[in-house]
Amino acid sequence: MASQDWFDKDFYQVLGVSKDASDSEIKKVYRKLARKYHPDQNPGDAAAEAKFKEISEANAVLSDPEQRKEYDAIRAMGSGARFTAPGAGGQGGFEDVFGGMFNQGGGGQRYTFQQGGDYDDLLGGLFGGGRFGQPSGGYRGFGGPTRGRDVTATTTLDFITATKGEQITLQTSDGKPITVRIPAGVADGQKIKLRGKGHPSPDGGETGDLILTVHVRKHPVFERDGLNLRVTVPVTFTEAALGATIQVPTLGGDPVKLRVAPGTPSGRVLRVKGRGVETKKGTGDLLAVVQVAVPSHLSKEAKEAVEALAAALPDEDPREDLLAKARS
Repeated sequence: MASQDWFDKDFYQVLGVSKDASDSEIKKVYRKLARKYHPDQNPGDAAAEAKFKEISEANAVLSDPEQRKEYDAIRAMGSGARFTAPGAGGQGGFEDVFGGMFNQGGGGQRYTFQQGGDYDDLLGGLFGGGRFGQPSGGYRGFGGPTRGRDVTATTTLDFITATKGEQITLQTSDGKPITVRIPAGVADGQKIKLRGKGHPSPDGGETGDLILTVHVRKHPVFERDGLNLRVTVPVTFTEAALGATIQVPTLGGDPVKLRVAPGTPSGRVLRVKGRGVETKKGTGDLLAVVQVAVPSHLSKEAKEAVEALAAALPDEDPREDLLAKARS
């Protein structure tokens, strides 16, 4: 923005707000106008593009508390103040604006506009070391145009969608749909960055990002263990004692058959290679955790059979080693 614009342009009028408008009111009005005049919404419309640049310039100053304070102070000096080039009628022009500030009045030292000279030094010191003007418009210090702010959002996925990956559509606060590719194996609480889907820059800079936090619903059967999937598989006492071939479910596929060896205890893990979570980094396994199901109701005959089995088994205490370790 050229320096003279701080005196000539009424940024409050550009945005259509009062001089005592709050920050939230200025933000709300700017967003509304930016959506209306954004070049993407008005392709080929030069007037809309010019209006968009104008409101972006205004917002760049009024949305920054320090710049707004400086702008209000300069505007309060009077719109008649002018910067003039050297030799323009012998008047430097700065005395009208800054003479009183430096206690020199109209007859003191005069500053004239010259690129890289007194003009830059004077205004650089007054406004925090920055220069007026950026190629994209708007007053900024060193560093160029301002990057748009990031937007945060959350979404909840079912377990299979998070594990297998899928393309979903989200809706922004202003009703605009956004297509998001959910990568296979996304975990609960993981963040996905969508570049360029955040707020636009107020002065032509880079658009912000959308930071999407993913929550995953629990599955009634499976749970994640890194890239592996765990499933608890009940087996009968007879199957565990004598051995058996059982069916184990897989996520989104047909069951697989597993061999339970004779004498398998509860907690033993049976592994099915390659049936876990598949990602670009690798593929996990399916871990089937054996759980021996003890019958809760026995008939008289069944009870007698169990008692006969107990009598036939060796007299041993499975907790003997546990108690010994606890005492050591």
